[in-house]
Amino acid sequence: MIELAPSILSADFARLGEQVRAAGEGGASVIHVDVMDGHFVPNLTIGPPVLTSLRKATELPLDCHLMIENPDQYIPDFAEAGADWISVHYEACRHLNRTLHLIKSHDCRAGVVINPATPVNALAEVLDIVDYVLVMSVNPGFGGQKFIPSTLHKMRRLAEIRAERGLQYRIEVDGGVSLNTVTDVVQAGAEILVAGNAVFGSGDPRKNAQALLKAAAEAALQRV
Repeated sequence: MIELAPSILSADFARLGEQVRAAGEGGASVIHVDVMDGHFVPNLTIGPPVLTSLRKATELPLDCHLMIENPDQYIPDFAEAGADWISVHYEACRHLNRTLHLIKSHDCRAGVVINPATPVNALAEVLDIVDYVLVMSVNPGFGGQKFIPSTLHKMRRLAEIRAERGLQYRIEVDGGVSLNTVTDVVQAGAEILVAGNAVFGSGDPRKNAQALLKAAAEAALQRV
């Protein structure tokens, strides 16, 4: 099943609730929340208080992508604020196994994220723990970046490993997902599509979400 997870990083925060609801009406089934600390990545975004407000505006699962140093310190706060899924970067975690179990202990789905320069085999020892793997198809820190085609092989490899080992994790992709790239990422194995500008950048988020999901569904049929 292909799911669309619009990233609020590209939304109009003055109309955030309205835009999130419109994306949901267009078929989005998850809302992606990019959390940046100005240290692990150059940008600085939102914290738990915004998540608390967003939780009141939608019943869709909130997918919190922690692009932060020392995520263990903040995981309880984001879980309490309403996160349903929490993902952490392989590159930011000193004790990744423990961090993933911490997420699960707060009744959230646990995800691990890899940057474009991080190989899939770095995750070998945690793939049986995670609920999903997020492949960054841009370098993290800013919205609106151009898709990096070389990341497609990671999605393919993650799909191969899952089949080989009989695992259950899902494959998520974040960065440059648009009508121009959605076919490639879906055919490579991505199942959860994070899209910011393609949904919220211009036009109607409802129609933009519908168009992306239509293209993704067609690509999935070709994959089969």
